[in-house]
Amino acid sequence: MLISYNELCEFAERGVIAPVNPKDINGTSIDVHLGPKILVERRYPERSYPTVSLRDKENVRWIEHDITEDYYNLLPGEFILAHTVEVFDLPADISAEFKLNSSGARIGLDNALATWADPLWHGSALTLELKNNTRHHVIRLHHGCRIGQMIFHRSEPVPEDKSYAVRGRYNNDKSAQPVK
Repeated sequence: MLISYNELCEFAERGVIAPVNPKDINGTSIDVHLGPKILVERRYPERSYPTVSLRDKENVRWIEHDITEDYYNLLPGEFILAHTVEVFDLPADISAEFKLNSSGARIGLDNALATWADPLWHGSALTLELKNNTRHHVIRLHHGCRIGQMIFHRSEPVPEDKSYAVRGRYNNDKSAQPVK
């Protein structure tokens, strides 16, 4: 079941998602904002491409940038990891889904599909996988800009021993996280 306005207001009051400005609560979603730290892929000399293995949980080599006082120019085709300002503490019967806002999508910004948050995911900002899909335009990203919205769903409560609180690797992360 999709959660709507009145219960979303309660979620904000209870800290299921925080901080939340009341103006960011919509009919069936809550707006989220770009956090201050981003991870940018380290550049290598042309035709030098290190290999990473998904199976072995190897990581791309990232460089952290703080955009609190500045901005980041996302180049055409470039991929970065970013995070939300908001931190989540999902109950056992609530999952959430990120959707990029339409203004971002209309200028060529894309989020790379890892948008689901399981019940009992907690103490964490959401890591975003952002890509500039344009061929000829730079997309300027600023800390605090509205980047998308979270949609919340209710289900039967998940047993704690099977929940993300126990089985997940990305709890209590306050900034963008690479593969763990």
